[in-house]
Amino acid sequence: MTTPARPRPVPDAHSAPYWAAAARHELAIARCGGCDRFEIPPGAICSHCGTTDPGFRFEPVSGLGVVRSWTVIHRASLLGFARDVPYLLVDVELAEQPGLRMIGRLLDGPDSELREGIPVRVAFEDIAPGTAVPAFALAAGESS
Repeated sequence: MTTPARPRPVPDAHSAPYWAAAARHELAIARCGGCDRFEIPPGAICSHCGTTDPGFRFEPVSGLGVVRSWTVIHRASLLGFARDVPYLLVDVELAEQPGLRMIGRLLDGPDSELREGIPVRVAFEDIAPGTAVPAFALAAGESS
């Protein structure tokens, strides 16, 4: 019996630059053309300045941040993750802007000793040829 594959992202007109950057192992976040603030995910309206014409452009960011919260997943809700349980999801505040947060897997594993504020860096999981998903790893010097 084969294990189902992980789901792949399905880029649309708004997310295609994000996924193209991820395939290159680069984290690129949408920045509003009106107020110059980053937004995850970008929408039709900038949540910071309220413009309905945000003209989002994707810019590379450092991928450095700190853990704000986390959870251990013990039961996969999608079959493609069944062989990965248990795994950690972390809520990370990126260094580029206060309050700029994204969620991803922590690749260091469920036995990692986490605490609020622990530094992490972006890492990428190659899930298919030409397809990578941003994740996180403990920053140098921080391990379990």
